[in-house]
Amino acid sequence: MIKKGFSYIGIYFLYGIALLPLPILYGFSNILYYILYYISGYRRKVVRDNLQNSFPEKNIYQIISIEKHYYKYLCDLIFEIIKMPLISKKELAIRYKFNNLNLIEERLQKDESVIACSAHYGNWEWGMLAFGLNLSKTKYVIYKPLNNKVFDNWFYNMRARFGNTPIAMKQTLRTVAGSRKTTSVFCFASDQTPVKDPTNYWMNFLHQQTPVFSGPEKIAVQTNRPVYYLKVNVIKRGYYEVDCIPIIAHPKEAMEHEITAAQFKILEDHINAKPQYWLWSHKRWKHRPEIN
Repeated sequence: MIKKGFSYIGIYFLYGIALLPLPILYGFSNILYYILYYISGYRRKVVRDNLQNSFPEKNIYQIISIEKHYYKYLCDLIFEIIKMPLISKKELAIRYKFNNLNLIEERLQKDESVIACSAHYGNWEWGMLAFGLNLSKTKYVIYKPLNNKVFDNWFYNMRARFGNTPIAMKQTLRTVAGSRKTTSVFCFASDQTPVKDPTNYWMNFLHQQTPVFSGPEKIAVQTNRPVYYLKVNVIKRGYYEVDCIPIIAHPKEAMEHEITAAQFKILEDHINAKPQYWLWSHKRWKHRPEIN
């Protein structure tokens, strides 16, 4: 009960911060960067190890440069997410633009359902919020619930503000089955780390054997929904542009793992070009393949 009370106090505090305009929040972000990077060293070892393993060709000075840029962006991201409950439709539409989203909308207008995949690159939270503003049919956003119920509810309400229906990851298949007669888009962050399982699909990603989440591909093949990748580009501080990239129009005709591999190839190329905007502080490679 005490923990729950502190959680509510934390939520009210975050709402108070969200009242401030973004330029002021970015000033706080500059301060937080020095605290996280130089004072607390938040997950520095995780980030450093991930970067060195992903870019073996880079020297330590290049790695540290990426590392610092990552932490600066991470702090911006934190305050942008805090702003989510109060950001207006008008401001979000200015700050988050889409290219070729008409490719998805045209299918929806023909009552064809679609799967859209993205990654934890740039501000994916703003991306899903803006996604809800720009499409006419039902939008299901798949998310991984937080252990803290108070904060999980806070995130749920934020993600649902502009027309999305958030769905807990474990409820995905049930929702797919229950929405067969509904024209919809299912949105996935497909770079999630899957639960450790001997049947996981492994691929070489950023120079490392990596277990990958193949749920979107399985659903696409089962339902024959076209698959699109939403590639988030960071234009400048607080401004984003998304390229809507067709992956496959007829998934039932795809070879096994072809759809998953195509998504991760786009993500890998994007990370190699601008690595600072991916979520490096996540323990992405905590599982290793079993050697028989």
